[in-house]
Amino acid sequence: MYLMRLALASLNNRRFTALLTVFAIALSVCLLLAVERIRTEARSSFASTISGTDLVVGARSGSVNLLLYSVFRIGNATNNIRWDSFERFAHHPKVAWAVPLSLGDSHRGYRVLGTDSGYFEHYRYGRGRALQLAQGAAFADLFDVVLGAEVAEALHYELGDRIVLAHGVSQVSLTKHDDKPFRVVGILARTGTPVDRTLHISLAGMEALHVDWRNGMPARGADKVSAEQARTMNLEPQAITAMLLGLDNKVATFALQREINEYRGEPLLAILPGVALQELWSLMGTAEKALFVVSLFVVLTGLIGMLTAILTSLNERRREMAILRSVGARPWQVACLLIFEALALALAGAALGVALLYLGIAAGQGYVQSAYGLYLPLDAPSAYEWTLLGGILTAALAMGCVPAWRAYRQSLLDGLSIRL
Repeated sequence: MYLMRLALASLNNRRFTALLTVFAIALSVCLLLAVERIRTEARSSFASTISGTDLVVGARSGSVNLLLYSVFRIGNATNNIRWDSFERFAHHPKVAWAVPLSLGDSHRGYRVLGTDSGYFEHYRYGRGRALQLAQGAAFADLFDVVLGAEVAEALHYELGDRIVLAHGVSQVSLTKHDDKPFRVVGILARTGTPVDRTLHISLAGMEALHVDWRNGMPARGADKVSAEQARTMNLEPQAITAMLLGLDNKVATFALQREINEYRGEPLLAILPGVALQELWSLMGTAEKALFVVSLFVVLTGLIGMLTAILTSLNERRREMAILRSVGARPWQVACLLIFEALALALAGAALGVALLYLGIAAGQGYVQSAYGLYLPLDAPSAYEWTLLGGILTAALAMGCVPAWRAYRQSLLDGLSIRL
């Protein structure tokens, strides 16, 4: 214990350098733990971009492709699903609810989703969180639109504004549905998911936009259907892009998935969203690991800074070491003194780094959750985080052995002699 007290007294005598070293280690530890916690929560949040949905069904293609266009609004479907196929499985005895999804149009680069009221009731994200309306209400009229939070914020839309949707999904479209404008009736609360970047209309509204289209082109002249005329027409869709299914019994998930995949009416693909999300996340594993490796190198840089500070001070303290030897200190005790100094610096840096981490989480928790959909809990360090902290302390001890070995080798005569 007296060696530890002596090490602390020695650090106190060089407090400015010691504090800088502690702060450098603290920043690197804070960065490492922050990256690890964000990485863990990002994986969890990504895996729960859609939750509470047992199956996502679309035209037969790949599971990742189906997930991308149905959940993330990226890319396009290889084919559509017939409406009678949707009704067959929506009324299946094992299905509790079904939500149709119809894609194909956009507005200034943001995707338009045609769906029904069940979307707002059953769609879940995060840890089972339901969609909430920040303003207004869900669509009720044929030409009502509900905006995602990012759409409303980026395009400065408010309730009551009139907007014109465009055909296709390009940023700039030459074909617009300007004869059938929509009115903003609701704005969803921010979720940090693709919902924020989506405009939601009814399935009937989606059909009304294309009721007078033939072979992918709008009608001209007398064949053109106005908005008022569309209200009087049968707007039941003939096809949709995908559907979300929730089951009464989770045990039946695999059986229904097999039944859909073997459906003879048309080629369909049913996927478990959680499994597909993990498959998609694995494709981004390289970037995830690269970020973690960079943070490890930052910690290594902090520890090397500690080693440099101790080695730099060692030459200035050779007389101090010699005096300790002259009053009876053994070589191993002098070496342990430097190891204890390295351990004290690393412990102080790790403790300060953890404190900075929790201070940052407490300060930015609300903003990160609202802006990016990441919930960073103020939980105690996980077992893996304790392992990282233990590894940092072990590395600090290993680095502390370098100056300790040099001090061990210094002789009493070398320390007391005066060099001219």
